[in-house]
Amino acid sequence: MAGDGRGLTPRLWGTGAGLLLSLLLSGCEQRIETLSGPTMGSQYSLKYVVADGVPAPQRVQAEVRQLLDEVDRQMSTWRADSDLSRFNQLPAGACQAMPAPVLALVRFGEGLSQDSDGAFDLTLEPLLDLWGFGPQSRDQQVPSAEQIAAARSRVGHQHLRLEGERLCKDVALQLDLNSIAAGDTVDRLGERLQALGIRSYVLDITGEVKAVGRKPDGSPWRVALEAPRDDRQAAQRILALDGLAVSTSGDYRNYFERDGQRFSHTLDPQTGAPIRHPLAAVTVVDASALRADGLSTLLMVLGPERGLAFAEQAGIMAFFVSRSGQGFVAHGTSFFNLRFGEGARP
Repeated sequence: MAGDGRGLTPRLWGTGAGLLLSLLLSGCEQRIETLSGPTMGSQYSLKYVVADGVPAPQRVQAEVRQLLDEVDRQMSTWRADSDLSRFNQLPAGACQAMPAPVLALVRFGEGLSQDSDGAFDLTLEPLLDLWGFGPQSRDQQVPSAEQIAAARSRVGHQHLRLEGERLCKDVALQLDLNSIAAGDTVDRLGERLQALGIRSYVLDITGEVKAVGRKPDGSPWRVALEAPRDDRQAAQRILALDGLAVSTSGDYRNYFERDGQRFSHTLDPQTGAPIRHPLAAVTVVDASALRADGLSTLLMVLGPERGLAFAEQAGIMAFFVSRSGQGFVAHGTSFFNLRFGEGARP
């Protein structure tokens, strides 16, 4: 999971930001407002249809910024004064009162961990730092088996417990919510946009995307999935969304090589090491951006065979792209194909 297990992201068509998620405006730009800015070490982008009763853009942007700043104060692993960072600095046996959104994400992560027999884990930060992918990393390296074992002793949801509004740890573990925080923020911000009277929008936060409603000409918002290529950006599939979120996790951008071997930023909690299977990217589509975000990471860890079986059993709309020889093969779950049609193999 390497924190968030990302590397491939959906993009708004034609925006040049994030995945190759593109937004085709069909000549209606004058009726669509666009806002963007920095967040979570990356960017957010919001496009929405202006209608009667919708506040001025300055008000909308202020509402967006307020929520994004709140998430940063609560969940950032890159600022030492966030609620999460202060919890991570506590010793074994300590507890700390935490904001309700953080506790909700811990509960959600615990559920995914149980459902996947530990393939999803929010406590991997010691391992991420060890391999060079975490906020406290000094350099990317291949650690020894002893170093991995020492870090794994401080990893695992079984060492976390909730006591009312307090979060407690049995060992000196460290939480990393990056694999689900952006998706959750998309959902929460979508609720705020609805409260402001915005009924049609497409929102992208660090590559987690949700689209609701339709463009002024009645056509759907469309998102392009980027093919997992190192040399250039290319659209592999274009999805029409209405009320759905999309999240893609992949390993082809964030990695390092040693002695000809590739080490992905996506870590397997069972081994404490980068994944070794041929799955290059997996996309999940769901009504909840939080679920899509977490499930794309989970399936990326499981790999092509176990991930596909898990997704089919759970009724997940997922699209898998695996390395095969010098190219890639792609396939969707039956639920993905039912919604978006059979995909051509790249």
